[in-house]
Amino acid sequence: MRPPAALRDSPRYRVLKTLAVGSPGLLTGAVVFMLAEGLIPNLVLIAMGRTVGAVPAAARSGLGGHDGEVLLTRLTVAGLLYALSLLRGPAEDVLTAMVQARMSALQQARLIEAVCAPAGITHLEDPAVLDRLASARGELSAYQPAGAAMTLIGQLGDRLSGVVACAVLAGFRWWLGLGLFVMWLMVRRPLRALVRARIATFRKATEPLRRSWYYIHLAFRPAAAKEVRVFGLGPWLVGNYREHNAEAMRPAGEEIRRLNGRIAMSTVLILAGYGTAAVTLGTAAYRHTLPLGTLVTMLTMLPATMQVGGLTAADIALETMLSSVPDLDALTTDLRPAPVPAGGGRAVAGRPHREIRFEGVSFRYPGADRDVLQDLDLVLEAGRSLAVVGVNGAGKSTLISLLAALRTPTAGRVLVDGVPLEEFPVRDWQRHVAAVFQDFTRLPLTARENVTMALSGEAADPEVLAAVARRAGAVEPIEGLPDGWDTILSAQYDGGRDLSGGQWQRIALARALYAVERGAGVLVLDEPTAQLDVRAEARFYDRFLTITEGVTSLIISHRFSTVRRADRIAVLDGGRITESGSHDELLRAGGTYAEMFRLQAARFAPSREARR
Repeated sequence: MRPPAALRDSPRYRVLKTLAVGSPGLLTGAVVFMLAEGLIPNLVLIAMGRTVGAVPAAARSGLGGHDGEVLLTRLTVAGLLYALSLLRGPAEDVLTAMVQARMSALQQARLIEAVCAPAGITHLEDPAVLDRLASARGELSAYQPAGAAMTLIGQLGDRLSGVVACAVLAGFRWWLGLGLFVMWLMVRRPLRALVRARIATFRKATEPLRRSWYYIHLAFRPAAAKEVRVFGLGPWLVGNYREHNAEAMRPAGEEIRRLNGRIAMSTVLILAGYGTAAVTLGTAAYRHTLPLGTLVTMLTMLPATMQVGGLTAADIALETMLSSVPDLDALTTDLRPAPVPAGGGRAVAGRPHREIRFEGVSFRYPGADRDVLQDLDLVLEAGRSLAVVGVNGAGKSTLISLLAALRTPTAGRVLVDGVPLEEFPVRDWQRHVAAVFQDFTRLPLTARENVTMALSGEAADPEVLAAVARRAGAVEPIEGLPDGWDTILSAQYDGGRDLSGGQWQRIALARALYAVERGAGVLVLDEPTAQLDVRAEARFYDRFLTITEGVTSLIISHRFSTVRRADRIAVLDGGRITESGSHDELLRAGGTYAEMFRLQAARFAPSREARR
């Protein structure tokens, strides 16, 4: 039977459903724990009350008589129940650790699937998505979302314990148990609503919280450690963290003051309820109409009834944890890729046969006031190399992201052999583009895995691996590693070694060449020699024609010694292609390319003083 919509939309229901689907056995164990949490403490109190009630009679007749046997029996039962209650703590610790680990794995897997679902990368630059992601990951709170399931189970156990206590009091005076139960419901509802309002206010401060956590992470990251120390940024990090954290906490502080006011108002009702209960029990005891055992039991039940609706730190923690559930669900839903358009699904293999054409392409980043690319026309001929040059900010990296289908043009289209790029399966096309990005990824895995990217268990081709390593100039760095191709490329792991920037760049180049050998039809090199030393750069120039031979290649570089070897060169300026031709043709034209080339060449030409 399908549950009502209101229940399906409840974060509490969704958390328990996640646990039920991910681990039914753990959910069963959690339910058993909830029942034990709700019943055993009250059974201990009842047994102790009955034991105290048997003391006077046993004192009069002695432990050897019937009354003494009753006392010893009740004491034994109370002791066993108490011993059983002591086991709840260790059992809860073990169960909580297991449930939290399982829920963390399930939630993190959903997050990874959600952010990896879109083919592009625009969503990872959207502040709204980043805020939701930070909330869903639990980055902005001391309470981790994975702990919601066991916190909720524990809370339900407490509620059950309070209900049982009210039921026991109702056995003495029905209206007393019912009255305390209703009182706590009346108190809890507005307090819980206020806590939720406080959490909602807290969530609105996600952006300043995310900024404050950025400064914390910056202090922890090894990559930033050098600049932090050299420029003395420690006090600056602390100051900015405090400033943004205080900005985020200010609205929550106002909600806490309102919460304190509600608590003060509720105190009057609570005092009246428990005052009535105390007078009722005291009067009955004074008139000797209430046996000692019953009196002790009822007195111990009074504080237990608070668990029906008492507001504790666990309630605030639970609401904080549950606030991440809508964000996780929204990421899963909103980032789900759209269906493949009609007419799509064309085969990517072997493309391009003739050319890749940018036709009237424009692109503007969200929130920007101008286009990065504007009405751009460009052709990449199949099997030939094209170099694109331009000043910083001209849009060269944006051009690469459009070619790799990481972004979608604002206007115009990208055609592959005359077919719009969106008619190809986007994932297939992305695997068809082998790229060395300027900010390429350095995986803390083995050298072999960094090159082959064979992370799903497929075997690497050793002959191809050796060939691409030679072409990329990566043989020497690999041979210098203690375990060769099996060395982990990170000093943060036992037996691992880190590489220099130039050595890493050769690994990245080998990665792209390996992809080409495995079927990729387009090679993109974004600043391929930026971190190479002079000798390595010279060797790269010598191998350039071999590297790009027969492959549709796009090269982005500020070093003209690299781009001059391309079959054709295009100048990107002001979002448009302003010049195109071979190196010699562009020099003869005397335009922007010729000016940039001469400026760079002049840095290496011997000065007049040196010639003397």
